[in-house]
Amino acid sequence: MLNSRNLSDKTYEELMAEALLSIPLYSDEWTNFNPSDPGVTILENLTAFQTLQQNYIDRVTPQIQQKLLKLAGFQAEKGRCARVLLAAENLTEPVKIPANQKFMVGDLCFETNRSLELMPYHVTGVWGVRDDRWHDCSYLLDREVHVPAYICGEKPGRGDSLWFTMDGLPAPGEELIFHMTVADRYNRNPFMEKGNNTFADMKWECFTQDGFVEMRVKDYTGCFLISGEVRLRLPDSPAIPCEQAPDHGYVIRATLERADYDVRPKLMHITGFLLEAWQKETKAACYTFNKISSVSLLSDLLEEGYITLFCKEEKGSSYKRYLPAYGGEGKGRFYREAKEEDNTHTWQFDKKAYGYGPEKVKNAVKVAAYTEEMMRQYYLGTVLGNDSQTIDLPSEHIVADSFCIIARRTGADGEDIYDFVRPSRRGPEDLTYYLYENEGKIVIEDAGGFIGADLYIGTLSVTGGKAGNIRAGNRFTGIGLPAYLQFYNPAEGTGGAFRETLEEVKKRFLQDLKRPYTAVTAADYEKLVMETPELCIHKVKAWMNQNRNMVRIAVKPGTDEEFPGLSDAYKTAIEKQLEDKRLLTTKIQIVPPVYTPVDVHGTIYVKRQYENSRELIEETIRKNIDYIHSDRNFGEVLKFEQIFHEIESLDCVEFIYELSLLPQNPGQARLVEADIVPAENCLCYSGNIVLETGSYH
Repeated sequence: MLNSRNLSDKTYEELMAEALLSIPLYSDEWTNFNPSDPGVTILENLTAFQTLQQNYIDRVTPQIQQKLLKLAGFQAEKGRCARVLLAAENLTEPVKIPANQKFMVGDLCFETNRSLELMPYHVTGVWGVRDDRWHDCSYLLDREVHVPAYICGEKPGRGDSLWFTMDGLPAPGEELIFHMTVADRYNRNPFMEKGNNTFADMKWECFTQDGFVEMRVKDYTGCFLISGEVRLRLPDSPAIPCEQAPDHGYVIRATLERADYDVRPKLMHITGFLLEAWQKETKAACYTFNKISSVSLLSDLLEEGYITLFCKEEKGSSYKRYLPAYGGEGKGRFYREAKEEDNTHTWQFDKKAYGYGPEKVKNAVKVAAYTEEMMRQYYLGTVLGNDSQTIDLPSEHIVADSFCIIARRTGADGEDIYDFVRPSRRGPEDLTYYLYENEGKIVIEDAGGFIGADLYIGTLSVTGGKAGNIRAGNRFTGIGLPAYLQFYNPAEGTGGAFRETLEEVKKRFLQDLKRPYTAVTAADYEKLVMETPELCIHKVKAWMNQNRNMVRIAVKPGTDEEFPGLSDAYKTAIEKQLEDKRLLTTKIQIVPPVYTPVDVHGTIYVKRQYENSRELIEETIRKNIDYIHSDRNFGEVLKFEQIFHEIESLDCVEFIYELSLLPQNPGQARLVEADIVPAENCLCYSGNIVLETGSYH
């Protein structure tokens, strides 16, 4: 039904002709196809009934298809804002960054979600410590230098550490964000389980007045195996400079507690003291507070001056709107507003003076702020109460997670009350609506107790979806910030996407049908092994041992060794990946690769005008016998004819007089006629090449 064909594009005459032509396929006794035949009369009636009903049969609406996909566990993924980490340059004094601070790169807008203060702190040094010897890796802080560093030496071990020295640290309890760029030449599968690393464990500490104190950390680099961020929470004890460090700065260190690396950690760049920004443009926002006497907010959106305040006066009640007090007011719902030098807005409520004020309840105060553009369009219309009322919004590609509307209606006391309603909220008297974020509209499914209510935009942000997944190294302009302050992103933007369309969900569903969840064929085993989390897998070959009911799988890691073996960590991870996917009675054996050199002997006549003919011939031979670095897989037959043809087709070759191939280890690869047939877990490479070359006269 997800890909049903349209029946209504055929007429009655066409359907009847098809039916008559089909009769001989089912019966050789029915020979009278004239209208006088009773069977033909019945067929005409059935065909006419089909013609009348086929329009209804075709009505597999998008809503029905969505529900069918949901039954299979597939729903449209929500749109997401791309996220970037920003590093500040030329920062010499503290700078306050408001909520919704805009950072522009080209025509793309990125924003902060909360207000924060940038402190003029910098990472001043990076030091690797191994066997009490210090190795200066501070050049990793220079963006212009592209020299990688093995931060823990050629062979990392337990107790090796990496020290970061800084000229200052924020207050205790604050969070730091670092980004590590790894010189990654390997195709490593993603890390699936955070905090569970196959290869290493690392402890992060900060030097404080109580000595080194362990920190809470979220490490997205897999202990420096992939590029990513490291989020650190400073301990409660205040940090102080460490005299043990070479430059006597503030110190954060990472110490290896376990090091079973398949690839040596190799860093290219380190960037510290980063802030987060999301690719979106906020046109309306609601800020929520629990304080009751006064609330303060630093936000760029407030500078346009379109601000409305709402307060709860009873627990569980709707909100009432409050107005600014200009002096001399009597009783009423008023607030006093003040603006500080750093553009922080403060609103004060005086229940004694005005008789009204917010109560001590959760989410007591809401501040709604709008851009001038949105203020002109923020009224959406009235809830009519009819089925599937559709209301167009002033923008498309809306950020669904933060969207809400404000519903104004008349309360029991005859005064206006306000409710902030998010999409898909359900309840006996709730206003239930669905947001179509890509199209920019809402559809009201159930008006509940809100028939006749006026609707306004509460919160609305728009995003560019995948356009926000920008490359690393862009220059950003902070709107309204000092001109000398520059920003760049050390890592690419990630996560940006529009909400999936129905066609995209169907495509993902069909792709999932082809994904092996139970291993049956050799291709199933090979695909599952290639996808083992955290591992670098280069080659896989699966084959069946019928006598033992066992599947044997040869695996070559994609590491930096010339002839990599298969460690216990790799075997354990692969067995874990396959354990719940194998057939119940099938045994599995993970087999390490074996490597066999192949010797080549030949006599080849070359053309006189080529001076480097021998080098060209040897390079061609090595390239064709190289199973380790090429796409040739385990057990693939090395064809003599192919190598012969490759050499013969070289421009420098006159003709081949003699050529032979011979494996050095007959137990791993055998000679069959002139071809080399490797074992199922064998990879060949070139051994001794003995050539006699000369010119033909």
